[in-house]
Amino acid sequence: MTIAILAHDSRKELALQFCTAYSGILSRNTVIATGTTGRMLAQATGLPVHCYLSGKLGGIQQISSRVACDEVDLVLFFRDPLKADTGNSSEQNLLRLCDMHSVPIATNIATAEVLLRGLDQGDLDYRDGMHPEILEPISVHCAVC
Repeated sequence: MTIAILAHDSRKELALQFCTAYSGILSRNTVIATGTTGRMLAQATGLPVHCYLSGKLGGIQQISSRVACDEVDLVLFFRDPLKADTGNSSEQNLLRLCDMHSVPIATNIATAEVLLRGLDQGDLDYRDGMHPEILEPISVHCAVC
């Protein structure tokens, strides 16, 4: 499974602590992240993390495109609900795409914990059938992929 991890600046430390606690589960999956969060995560946990651009420089859009192409199975987005630009269009687009493509998304630590525990118990195995490569022998990827 591919897990995307994003965190607002004020939530990065919380995200690192969470990912350190759940590094065992994360290590059995592919982890992608926005730039700064990904670099901090890799350094703190030793996990291999594919880093995209920083969120403000287009990393959110890059991860959103992976969601749109059914290449992400789970999103952990540690958001600060008090952040002034929480409603920005990039973040809203990510949430919308997760809804459209039935990608489980956590926006707080409690939901993140439930999703990772569920992943560990096999509750998200249905996602294996969501990937275009599995559904169609000859798959056409969207232009942004």
